[in-house]
Amino acid sequence: MTGIEAAAPLWAPSPERAVGSNLEHFRVWLLDRHGVDAPDFEGLHRWSAQHRGEFWASVWDWCGVDGDRGERLVEAPGEDQCPDPAERLRRTRFLPDARLNVARNLLGPVSGDTAVIFRSEDGEAAELTRAELHDMTGRVQQLLIDAGVGPGDRVAAWMPNRPETYALMLAAAGLGAVFSSTSPDFGTTGVLDRFSQISPTVLFACADYPYGGRRHDCTERLREISANLPSLNRTVLVEPGWLDGYGAGFGAGPTPAVFRELPFDHPWYVLYSSGTTGPPKCIVHRAGGLLVKHLCEHRLHCDVRPGDRVFYFTTTGWMMWNWLASTLACGAAAVLYDGSPAHPGADRLFDLVDDARITLFGTSAKFIDACGNAGIRPAATHDLSSLRTITSTGSTLVAEGFDWVYANVKADVHLASISGGTDLCGCLVAGDPTAPVRRGEIQRPGLGMDMDVVDASGRSLPTGVEGELVCRSPFPSMPLRFWEDPGDARYRAAYFERIAGVWHHGDFASRTPSGGFVISGRSDATLNPGGVRIGTAEIYRRVDTMPEVSESIAVGQPWGADTRVVLFVRMAPGHRLTDELQDTIRTRIRSELSPRHVPAVIAAVDDIPRTRSGKMTETAVRDVICGRPVHNTSAMANPEALEHFRDRPELA
Repeated sequence: MTGIEAAAPLWAPSPERAVGSNLEHFRVWLLDRHGVDAPDFEGLHRWSAQHRGEFWASVWDWCGVDGDRGERLVEAPGEDQCPDPAERLRRTRFLPDARLNVARNLLGPVSGDTAVIFRSEDGEAAELTRAELHDMTGRVQQLLIDAGVGPGDRVAAWMPNRPETYALMLAAAGLGAVFSSTSPDFGTTGVLDRFSQISPTVLFACADYPYGGRRHDCTERLREISANLPSLNRTVLVEPGWLDGYGAGFGAGPTPAVFRELPFDHPWYVLYSSGTTGPPKCIVHRAGGLLVKHLCEHRLHCDVRPGDRVFYFTTTGWMMWNWLASTLACGAAAVLYDGSPAHPGADRLFDLVDDARITLFGTSAKFIDACGNAGIRPAATHDLSSLRTITSTGSTLVAEGFDWVYANVKADVHLASISGGTDLCGCLVAGDPTAPVRRGEIQRPGLGMDMDVVDASGRSLPTGVEGELVCRSPFPSMPLRFWEDPGDARYRAAYFERIAGVWHHGDFASRTPSGGFVISGRSDATLNPGGVRIGTAEIYRRVDTMPEVSESIAVGQPWGADTRVVLFVRMAPGHRLTDELQDTIRTRIRSELSPRHVPAVIAAVDDIPRTRSGKMTETAVRDVICGRPVHNTSAMANPEALEHFRDRPELA
């Protein structure tokens, strides 16, 4: 016994909702079809982690994946062939004989069902049926074929979150080409840092895009980007209606899409690491592995059903864009929004919930914090009756964020804090629609994911003790490889060399008594004063909820033979950092955490640097205050903010 009590639930599903969930239907199906007796989530997870091949094959079968999954479930080297356990984990292959096409699975049958609902900040709106998306995909494929694109070639998109971008991805995947995207707010250097590594055959780009009440021109940057990608056969400028005339030579009717049957491990996407500490890693994701992983997350963890309308606020440069695209394979419609989430007001996305009848609303912890700071209360101003699920990721959703959602958005909603990453384009820990939600906690380990919290030597830690979040066994959405990585050296170093025999993800976490997890921050950004490891999220929870502070960032500064905690705060409008406020901050941190958490220095800054997906760049701030260079600032949304941390007299 740990002596730690589980937190009281903020929400629990009704018995009818739990019994009617996809997760419960899947559990009963496993018992009826395969005799798997898993009476609850814990039993189901235990079986899924121990019988991984059977589990992922069952996800394929239950979800009705269109393809031939073959007979073999797992292919892995034996200990005699490969004595290194990490190498055995890395080289494991699921469903090695399976063949499928992911675009066929996402598009589904040609029908009048809604596939995509699009809204733009500037008022542009569109809705596409599956038949229309099929036709759009077929037209793009004709263009790709004309440009010489074949299986394995790369198709790049420097595009906003629009329906055309989905058609580009589906067209490439249907032909077996590899798709890679980034958002138009990336500068020239940031785009070239990514696309130049993968040598695309075709580049699609927009002329401009709306954000924050004005349109931002891309044409000058596009000329420079195109000129510096010598692999290109064609650059295509995408504007509304650009496909209307294309394909006219192929007949007056719809243009049929092409779907090539390909191996389970055929590459589908190249995604990129944030690139704030070096050149962005080009992460190659396998088609079949990612499809079954997303189906598991959407249908079982998020309870997505045919006819649902699923929204995630994302750009094409964040992995949640790829995650959202896969909801099409559930028979759901993807809801897209392009523009600022706070224009013209902080409740813009809640307007979208009612407008599009959204059932799953996906966002970031930063957005929830911003709504709380803006003082809005959507429950009083919006209908929100369609909304069943809210998911949050990107950074840790603190306990007060849970409180705000249930008090101000909707009392009867499944709030699922989820966490994973670009590295697996999915979740390590996720929600459970059949179980209570507790403030500050991620509910469950992902099904099929053998998750653990361990110390530096790989030993499991007890409940409530913080350590490294790892996965002890292989899973199908492990990257296929990194692009241009001879011998997989960088791939092995990224995930398998820090702690022997496991997938090391780089998150600092602890288990909870209810079977969930708390993520305390990135382990490479943990603080280590006096040799005690501290997750930065613990500090943010105490400081960012103070009315005088908009947000904060904490880093460790080498000091003598030790490390001291330095806290930077961005003040809320109308407030300044006084000696009295510093004393209040220190007192709260000391009383609610420990003396080790108390910052030695507290200083005010006008802005805090972030990646383009909204994550604070703690390592970049640490490098600046330590006088080290920060590489690839083009990966940041606001690199100029780093100057607020340079040559601070308080740190001398």
